[in-house]
Amino acid sequence: MARHDSTTVAEENIRAIARLQEKAHRGRTVAQRLGDWITVCASRESSIAVHLAWFAGWILLNTGRFLVKPFDPFPYTLLTTVVSLEAIFLTLFVLASENRLTQQAERRGQLDLQVNLLAEQEMTMVLRMLREICVEMNLRETITSEKFKELVKRTDVSQLAEQLEATECTPGKDSAFKAI
Repeated sequence: MARHDSTTVAEENIRAIARLQEKAHRGRTVAQRLGDWITVCASRESSIAVHLAWFAGWILLNTGRFLVKPFDPFPYTLLTTVVSLEAIFLTLFVLASENRLTQQAERRGQLDLQVNLLAEQEMTMVLRMLREICVEMNLRETITSEKFKELVKRTDVSQLAEQLEATECTPGKDSAFKAI
């Protein structure tokens, strides 16, 4: 029966996350949807092929070897302008999409932090209950250890954040979070 309960909880959590993602997806503006579509199209491998064909065609047409009079002779100033404009707008669309995705990631991070804090509080309570059971059953060896005493205390999130900043996030120190 316990397995069924945990599966049900897991399924509920998966559905809740799917609902949050769907809500974020549906909540996009028309401009955000257009930007996402352009970003997805530009990131496809077929986009490379289209650009190669476009550049090759443009250059071939402007060599003067075909029935078309060159409209943008070498050094292809018009092509350079068009490509530059495309790069500017594509960069803006990608940055807007990335910004929105970063905001979503920050919201998920906040949710994750809240869940972790609740889990920490629950585990502290479980450890306190375990201590009471150990006292009642005269099992003192485990609950008298320094590690157990430390774990039973409520975690001070502000103190943890300060310790993290002091040890790992200080520029110049060896850490995984070193400033680039």
